[in-house]
Amino acid sequence: MTGLLCYCRAGFEPELAAELTARAAEAGFFGHARTERGSGFVVFACDRAEALSRALPWRGLVFARQKLQLLAELRGLDPKDRIAPIVAALHADSTGEGPPPDQVRGRLYGELLVEHPDSDAGKPLSGLARAFGNALRPVLRKAGLLAAQDNASLPRLHVCFVDGDHAFVASSDPADSAPWPLGIPRLRLLPDAPSRSALKLEEALLTLLDDEDRARLLREGMRAADLGAAPGGWTWVLTRHGLHVSAIDNGPLRQHVLDTGLVEHLRADGFLWQPTRPLDWMVCDMVEQPRRVAERMATWLREGWCRQSIFNLKLPMKKRWDETRLCLDLLAAQAQRPLVVRARQLYHDREEITVFAAVGS
Repeated sequence: MTGLLCYCRAGFEPELAAELTARAAEAGFFGHARTERGSGFVVFACDRAEALSRALPWRGLVFARQKLQLLAELRGLDPKDRIAPIVAALHADSTGEGPPPDQVRGRLYGELLVEHPDSDAGKPLSGLARAFGNALRPVLRKAGLLAAQDNASLPRLHVCFVDGDHAFVASSDPADSAPWPLGIPRLRLLPDAPSRSALKLEEALLTLLDDEDRARLLREGMRAADLGAAPGGWTWVLTRHGLHVSAIDNGPLRQHVLDTGLVEHLRADGFLWQPTRPLDWMVCDMVEQPRRVAERMATWLREGWCRQSIFNLKLPMKKRWDETRLCLDLLAAQAQRPLVVRARQLYHDREEITVFAAVGS
């Protein structure tokens, strides 16, 4: 089997399957998605896996925490020797694109990640994954398949156990995949964070922006608005980057957020308020219908009230991929100017996605 292996939030497999199917068809690739609800992953089988992976960059996917190129699916693994079938699969690997099999067999990987889906069925496999990784690494190095030291310039090798006798073998391009195991950035909620929602914005800034973006777009002294700010979680994150924030909410903010000296609390309706001068940033985590949020965010960008924005779209229980596409299309159409848009269902999101939108050149 060849194709893509993508991880997602458990319960959102139909949305990821629909997204992969739609995006692949738009790019001229045909295949089929295979998954089970609650599994935490989707397999998209396609004969032209390498070309499909290039056509569907990880940063462009909404519901995929991680994107891998599938090399093999191994069923019926003997608990006494799970290593030999994996090594054999790596020696036999050939994508059918590029060099012939006898030249592919020497492929060298820069890092090994042994993983399990982030699901109820997958989490009990964490001990097996950890122990198996320690056993597999020296064997792969001796076989010339794994670099002696982790090397970020080489593809990564992933072994994903979905059961004790069932595993996927896959690879990832470090420049086109999540850098974290399972695609989940491990963030710690600091004691002075006003709410757990702070982790959503922290993850959005880490996931939707790259290092260059953060250095360019998050500079001390910039000005921002936080719509629906109370109790101040997102405002607090922005002040930690040195931004001056207009916190818009009729509800109270935590006092220590106000004590930063960087926050002006304005008691107003976040959907009606507008700034008196253009801002660098606007962020919004208000509980509203997703289309209404998309329309209001488009107004901000169209009118030049902000240069870039991060906001959440709370999704319905059904047809979540359809609603996502509709809202993103609505945003692009009503902004009436070129936009850079990236959207992702974050680890710290629930029934929602987080969107970064910026006025393009």
